[in-house]
Amino acid sequence: MSTKWPEGYGLITLDSVDSTMLEANRRAATLAGPTWIIAKDQTAAHGRRGRAWANPKGNFAGTLVLQPREAPETVALRSFVAALALFDACVALTGRADAFSLKWPNDVLLHGGKLAGILLASAGQGGRLDSLAIGIGVNLRDTPSASDLESTAVGPTSLQTLGVAIEPDDFALELASAYARRELEFTTYGFGPIREAWLAKAARLGEVITARTVREEYTGSFDGVDASGNLILRTSKGTQAIAAADVYF
Repeated sequence: MSTKWPEGYGLITLDSVDSTMLEANRRAATLAGPTWIIAKDQTAAHGRRGRAWANPKGNFAGTLVLQPREAPETVALRSFVAALALFDACVALTGRADAFSLKWPNDVLLHGGKLAGILLASAGQGGRLDSLAIGIGVNLRDTPSASDLESTAVGPTSLQTLGVAIEPDDFALELASAYARRELEFTTYGFGPIREAWLAKAARLGEVITARTVREEYTGSFDGVDASGNLILRTSKGTQAIAAADVYF
């Protein structure tokens, strides 16, 4: 396990905030380098497509703010970097690599239940990104109520189901260290090794899944992820490369 905060990464810890993602947006222009913003309590957290994100005290809530220099389509691949870092941190803290898997595009599963979610938001103009915020929520202790979830959503779970009690500060240290290592891998070698590592941990690879976009729904065999991060789905109407969707098992 990690014992030292990664060099080159800042840390801002808050007792309470509306949302670490909103706080990241407010502070991004003033940050000199990559910085984690971590809160003990969030009062208005949200996930993808504006969905509410329940964040009971004792769970982890944080946002990493980066100042990327790549093209927007490359910057977006950091969702996979973050997912791998989450996987690494969970394994380091529990010793249970067999228990975790990664669900496209942005979830970490524990025994098939949703343990963690990732949300990316960028800011910039003229085709250039000035900042990227990677929001991460992890159920360390508690899970949201079933009434807070869509009926078709993957059921939530927490790390406590493994019989381990992990404090948010300890998780933050392990996650920040894991992310720093994966970020270095990404910026040094590109998406290829990240993609292969992600696929090795992918949930339901080769199985039939459903991908639901804003306008359409596709069902077919999950064939992998391409070099652009798209979901590759082999359907009765041919192979589909899907850039953004919610996936259902």
